[in-house]
Amino acid sequence: MPGAAAPQWDREVDLLILGAGAAGMATGLVASLEGLKPLILEKSQHVGGTAATSAGTIWIPGNQQSLDAGYHDNVREAEAYLDKLVGSPDTAGLRRAFLETGPRVVDYLRQKTDVHFVPSGKHPDYRDLAGAAVLGRTLAPAVFDAGVLGQDFERVRPPIPEFMVLGGMMAGKDDIPRLIGRFRSVGNFVYAGRLFWRYLMDRLRFSRGARVVMGNALVSRLFYSIKKQGVPVMFGARVTALVHAGEAVVGAVVDTGAESLRVRALRGVVIATGGFGHSDKLRKEFMPYPTPPYSVAAADNTGDGIELGRRYGGQAPAGGAGEAAFWTPVSVTRRPGGVMGVYPHLSLDRAKPGLIAVNGAGQRFVNEADSYHDFVIGMYRSHRSAPTIPAYLICEKGFVAKYGLGNIHPGTRNLARFEREAYVTVADTLAELAGRIGLDAAALQATLVRYNGFAREGRDLDFGKGETELNRFNGDARVKPNPCLAEIKTGPFVALAVYPAEIGTSAGLATDPDGRVLNAQGQPIAGLYACGADMASVMAGTYPGPGTTLGPALTFGYRVAMHAAGKTA
Repeated sequence: MPGAAAPQWDREVDLLILGAGAAGMATGLVASLEGLKPLILEKSQHVGGTAATSAGTIWIPGNQQSLDAGYHDNVREAEAYLDKLVGSPDTAGLRRAFLETGPRVVDYLRQKTDVHFVPSGKHPDYRDLAGAAVLGRTLAPAVFDAGVLGQDFERVRPPIPEFMVLGGMMAGKDDIPRLIGRFRSVGNFVYAGRLFWRYLMDRLRFSRGARVVMGNALVSRLFYSIKKQGVPVMFGARVTALVHAGEAVVGAVVDTGAESLRVRALRGVVIATGGFGHSDKLRKEFMPYPTPPYSVAAADNTGDGIELGRRYGGQAPAGGAGEAAFWTPVSVTRRPGGVMGVYPHLSLDRAKPGLIAVNGAGQRFVNEADSYHDFVIGMYRSHRSAPTIPAYLICEKGFVAKYGLGNIHPGTRNLARFEREAYVTVADTLAELAGRIGLDAAALQATLVRYNGFAREGRDLDFGKGETELNRFNGDARVKPNPCLAEIKTGPFVALAVYPAEIGTSAGLATDPDGRVLNAQGQPIAGLYACGADMASVMAGTYPGPGTTLGPALTFGYRVAMHAAGKTA
């Protein structure tokens, strides 16, 4: 096995944590609270990783906050749901460990730290299976004034530009309708005015607004909490090798750019570097063919941790094509300065009435209102018989004005800029639209005729759009009888190309329920842990509901820290 005992050390800590994302910071925070001396290494200059650009929701069945708010839920039903969804037995006990520990983690953080959540209320699970819930399983990070971080707020990775307004102001789900409707009532006008004023004041001190929501609120709360605990974060630091004493990992060699340090880790090394979203090598190894061309993951997530773990005996088992990552369709945007970006189509447009998705044959291939993960699974399934990368979202121009489309906000009636940037294609007739995006006009017309018949009847006989709790939740309740169906018949017509991308990777290092990395014999490697996206997901590539990645990240980060501290999780 590579590595050798170190003759001397430059620094000694109890727990050495690789990565300052949500999982890494949670691990360091809990370790410190339990009496250990942790050190977090971050190879970039920011904390937060992909979590900072996410919605920040955590999926924690049976959490006490939701129960206190009157939402019925329990772990037993969630276990039945996961058993059915994942489809394989929980022989390693990871699912049970997640379900039993998750609610305790939420309570622990609420009582001991500034990492606070609020119940999301109605937020359905993504599949209508036995044990699924409509209410109570998800929590959202509470809005946070990250200005309390002072200039360290600039260390928090910003959201993607497409998720901000005015060049730097975050708006949460509850803010959006009041901002869009700011001239519709005095209350909305005052509310919007306060947000704008707060934003202007923040820009006198910071590069963007410090009132943060969603994933930025979660990351800022974690960062503020570890700072209060005195947990050090070393930026620009990358581990190049692990150090062994016999079979146990006892430390690491750290490259800071200026020097190489040997850091002794008395209780272990934790791999939490964020997965392999930007590793061409690992994408080709684990992801389906053709390899998705885009990623929503943080650019620094290049598989360092997984490669390091494998080099020292850890196993990263390959699963089915869908198990490699958690998927979302994205459209390609053009940011200021001509920089390319991607917009994840999570929930704001696909489920709305009056939109379909078609493949290269001009045919529908999926329930457009299903989860972003299942939408991409549908893309790959369709691609076996007809080109579906990209697929096209088709709607009327009036749909865009009403609901928005990708990076085009609701209320937008002039699409000229988006046409110039080649973000959308607009045509007066369906035949013209088909010709401009390379589809057979007759096939697309036939698809619309069939779909419009379903819309008039209120029932999608091909894909069941509007028949699940999730579909209806993201549709338009004002539209009857089906909140997800409306005819597409009046031009101008709009087409938007979407591609598969991942919001996080699911394949990773195999671990036991305490996050200890397993070797080829299935035995724990002493002193080596993994959590977050570097740990093979407990969900095995399935997507039960909102917060599928962050719920386990916090839960197993907690379990790793408690195990390292010699305590029961």
